[in-house]
Amino acid sequence: MSGLTNEEVAFYKKNGYLLNHKQLFSAEKLAELTGIFEDQLAQKGSKLSDELDTPHFRDERLLKFLLSDEALDLVEPLLGPNIGLWSSHFICKDPFVGRATPWHEDSAYWKGRVDRLDKIVTIWLAIDPSSRENGCMQVIPSTHDHGFSEYEAVDSTKNLFSTQIKNLDTSQSVHFELGRGECSLHDARIAHGADANRSPYRRCGYTMRYFATDTKVFPEKNKNFKVWLARGKDLAGNHYANV
Repeated sequence: MSGLTNEEVAFYKKNGYLLNHKQLFSAEKLAELTGIFEDQLAQKGSKLSDELDTPHFRDERLLKFLLSDEALDLVEPLLGPNIGLWSSHFICKDPFVGRATPWHEDSAYWKGRVDRLDKIVTIWLAIDPSSRENGCMQVIPSTHDHGFSEYEAVDSTKNLFSTQIKNLDTSQSVHFELGRGECSLHDARIAHGADANRSPYRRCGYTMRYFATDTKVFPEKNKNFKVWLARGKDLAGNHYANV
């Protein structure tokens, strides 16, 4: 188990995020994952490149990566030994036209779907290099303990979402610049966003989202949505696609 050091866990708990400048997967596995992404991109039809949400529902080859020891060893020090797969999303920002990601908390969009939001972790894996130039993710450190923010409407033709956090001070934001195959981790409650891609370089990331299984997933609020038991055992009476 590679996992995280005690210092890295402490940093994550204090700040709500962690940059992991190490290769998550081998070069062979990363190439395989990239190939699956390119397949998804070719089949997207009228969807925009940043709208490839829950691709593992359509292509179960992705479960090889989502349920891998490499990914689970990384989140276990933060969630404990009983882990569920919550979701995944290819977020691809095309050169020059890739939309901005408004400042938001993931927890705001998941409110009411689970009974707690303090034990959900996202791995953001860089399929392409991610830099300030091509609109890398940014976070406001330690905002994961602030509760729900107030939101306002934004133009959804220019933004990935139609709302953003209102009156947010972004002067202390941290940019997640990552090489291909490197990743970051962030708490579902932290304020984060990304600028539009105005560069000639594509920026694709794969978000891999996990929850501790003492979190209750409400079936009636998650119609046509599936979660997997990734490691350990269920502690909340959830229904899993693979059990």
